[in-house]
Amino acid sequence: MADEKRIDAATGTEIKHHEWDGIQELDTPLPRWWLWTFYATILFAIGYMIAYPAWPLIDRATGGVLGWSSRGTLEKELAARERQIAPVRQAIAATPITALPGQRQLMQQAIEGGRAAFRVHCVQCHGSGAAGSKGYPNLNDDDWLWGGDLATIEKTITDGVRNPDHAATRQSQMPAFGKDQLLSAAQVDDVVAHVRVISGQDKASAASRRGATVFADNCAVCHGPAGKGNRTVGAPNLTDAIWLYGGDRETIHETVWNSRHGVMPRWDDKLDKATIRMLAAYVHSLGGGEAAPAARADAGH
Repeated sequence: MADEKRIDAATGTEIKHHEWDGIQELDTPLPRWWLWTFYATILFAIGYMIAYPAWPLIDRATGGVLGWSSRGTLEKELAARERQIAPVRQAIAATPITALPGQRQLMQQAIEGGRAAFRVHCVQCHGSGAAGSKGYPNLNDDDWLWGGDLATIEKTITDGVRNPDHAATRQSQMPAFGKDQLLSAAQVDDVVAHVRVISGQDKASAASRRGATVFADNCAVCHGPAGKGNRTVGAPNLTDAIWLYGGDRETIHETVWNSRHGVMPRWDDKLDKATIRMLAAYVHSLGGGEAAPAARADAGH
C-alpha cells in the first residue's frame, strides 16, 4: 500500500515516498540542539522587534519599547564631544584672532579645528587640498585678492564676497567693457595684449602699446598704473603668473569683455565665531598666510 511506512533496515529511519533515479531519502529528524536553537532565534527576533525600531511605517519606523535609535546615540556622542571641546572653543572665540599666534597651543587647536571645519564647509569649492580650481582661489599660495593676514582672512570668511543681502560683504565690480560697449572690440583686443605683456607672457607690440593707453584710462583706477592690483577693492595683480580664471589670451578677453563676478558665501549666518576663527587660522596656516596686512595689494584669494 502507498501509505505503508517503509523503514530503512540499517538506520531504522522511515524512508520517504519519493525517489530520484533510484535514490531514496530518509526522513531523518533534525538534531534537537539545532531545533531548539532555531526556536530561540525566532523568540529573539520577536523580542528584538518589540524592543527596537523594526517595522517601517509611512514616514517612520516603530519606536520600540526601549526608545533606542542610532540617531539618538549619535546625538548623545556629539553632545558629549561638544562638552569636551567647549572650553577650547570658548577660549578661541574669546581670543582676538591677532593674538592667537602668541598662544601656541591654542593656535594649534584652532588650526586643527579649522581643518575639520574646512572639510565640511569649504572643500566643495576650494577642493580637499585647498588648491582651488578655475574661478575658485588656491588657498595654498601667497597671492591674495583682499589680504592674507589672519584678521583679513577672518573678515572675508565672515562677510563673504558679493552677498547682496549683507552690507558688510566684500564688494567689487569690474565693468563688462565689451558687453556694455565701454570699449570697442579693437580696444579690448589691445588691452588684452597689454595685460599679456605686463604678465610676462608676450613681447611688446603695437597693439600692447595702444593697450597701455587704454589700460591707463580705464583699468588703472582699480588695478594700479603698473597693474599690481589693489586689495582695497579686490582687484588682482595682473603682473604675476597666478590667475583665478586663466591667463591665456582667450580667457583674458572673456574677462575684459564680460567681466567676472564670483561670489563667496558669508558664513557669519551659518557658523559661530569660534568656527570662523578656526577656519581663518587653518587657511592662514596653509602656506600663504601673512603676518600682517601687506602695504601693497597683490592678486589671488
